Amino acid sequence: MNDEPTPAVVVPTYNEAENIAPLVRSIRQHVPEAHIIVVDDNSPDGTGQVADALAQQDPRVHVIHREGKLGLGTAYVAGFRKAFQLGADPICTMDADFSHDPRYLPPLLAKARTYDVAIGSRYVPGGGTRHWGLKRRVLSRGANWVARTLLGLSAHDCTAGFRAYRRHVLERIRPETVRADGYSYLVEILYRCQVHGFSVGEIPILFVDRRRGRSKISQREIFKAMGTVARLFFHRLRRALRLA
Repeated sequence: MNDEPTPAVVVPTYNEAENIAPLVRSIRQHVPEAHIIVVDDNSPDGTGQVADALAQQDPRVHVIHREGKLGLGTAYVAGFRKAFQLGADPICTMDADFSHDPRYLPPLLAKARTYDVAIGSRYVPGGGTRHWGLKRRVLSRGANWVARTLLGLSAHDCTAGFRAYRRHVLERIRPETVRADGYSYLVEILYRCQVHGFSVGEIPILFVDRRRGRSKISQREIFKAMGTVARLFFHRLRRALRLA
């Protein structure tokens, strides 16, 4: 009998009605045993109702309905909380739009057996992006360079949302206390992982721009991320002075 904990995959959604059913089927194909936790922010297109129908057919699909668009960070927190209740380990996060291909879940979970945090990375040998314009490539590369340089992060892809966290990592860093929200949440939680000394490994993935719908990254998110990196940089300086 296999006594290993069951992994969970947390999928935040907002207006992903076209994507969520094929995504759940693909996750189930590649990781048959996984719990799939859909966190829907009251999507006007009926994503939550589609997810509910999937949950009726599959007892390992769990749906969390929230009152509105409350942000990516708090969606992760809600998903992590549910994964804790299910006793899951590791706990993965991924986008709902197929930019993160579920075929990478098995190697990501395998990486999490030897590292505390595993990242599906665009910026290690073998990784890359597809269907991105020059502006977005420069912006992403620049954001990662700034985060790595100012915060001393070892990961090559600091803004990736395709990750697997070991349960003890999340219990230690307490994701609900992370100040950042949106995509900058990903930078702050990775910074906390490194501050606590957790090991971080990466696997190469090909990030493909979303199949359907529109990207949700806005200029406001970019400015929020810049503010988060600046705040964490000063935290790093203060911490260095205390340890000196």
